[in-house]
Amino acid sequence: MYKKVVVLGGGTGISYLLKGLKDFPLDITAVITVSDNGRSTGKLRKEFNTPAVGDIRKVITSLSNIDKPIKDMMEYRFNTSSDLDGHALGNLILTAMLDITGSLKDSISSLSKLLDVKQRVLPISEDSSLTLMGLDKDGNIVEGETEITAANRQFEKIYYKEEPKVLKEVLDALETADLIIFSMGSLYTSILPNVICKEVKLALNKAKAPLMYLCNVVTQPGETDGFSVSDHVKLLNKYLDKKKIDVVIASNTEINQEIAEKYSTDEQKEPVNIDYENLEKLGVELIEDDLVVVENNILRHNSLKLSSLIFSYLMRK
Repeated sequence: MYKKVVVLGGGTGISYLLKGLKDFPLDITAVITVSDNGRSTGKLRKEFNTPAVGDIRKVITSLSNIDKPIKDMMEYRFNTSSDLDGHALGNLILTAMLDITGSLKDSISSLSKLLDVKQRVLPISEDSSLTLMGLDKDGNIVEGETEITAANRQFEKIYYKEEPKVLKEVLDALETADLIIFSMGSLYTSILPNVICKEVKLALNKAKAPLMYLCNVVTQPGETDGFSVSDHVKLLNKYLDKKKIDVVIASNTEINQEIAEKYSTDEQKEPVNIDYENLEKLGVELIEDDLVVVENNILRHNSLKLSSLIFSYLMRK
């Protein structure tokens, strides 16, 4: 029987991880945040009153075993002067299926069958009006996931405008998992939207599985400026209830100076340093390796190598 792994996240981070993790003998459940309100997803949410589908589309495409041209079609964005401009085709397909089935969970299941996805993909909630809120350190309230990212500031609190109803299948998966992973990605808009749900916190408290965090390679402007690996863990632990992060995987790759300067100058992002002493004080197990690759001048995790570390940890435990 395969080990059960639940991965929580959103955005590019989780889809990139799952691209490698899917090749290992694991029972994977991917839980995706649905509070995005930008670009194609935001337009569709307003027009059709649906949860966000963009991150789900990315994950399904990453997990798909079909030929690359079909994957490319799912990710294709229209560039036109009409109302289709900016829409990803996969978003339109998911929205159409949601309109037909009345359930995002069922729509994902149908599309997964069509695209030959063996793993289970679940939205954190079916709530169509899910709105992410941020209270910054100066007491200002920012409404909306896209607005939180654009605000370029640190937040004292991330919360939902209204408490979401979490899918029962998500809670069941957390309680029976052998490992629960918080994927790399924006802490504020990709990871915390899954963590801040009261029902998720309760399920995590009951879970027997260790909690693993995959640390980001670089900081997020405004949000995590100057953050070390332990700072990322501390922020996650702040939002968790009784159960805290048990193990963190971080990259010790020495970033090429030219690439590092490009990130610092163009995007105001700095490499995340491993602070061994502080991690030891937190009682967190550290797994480190040379995990970063450069693709088209963009820093990426080596998905296969990262997945190998996760699988090795599971087998060891």
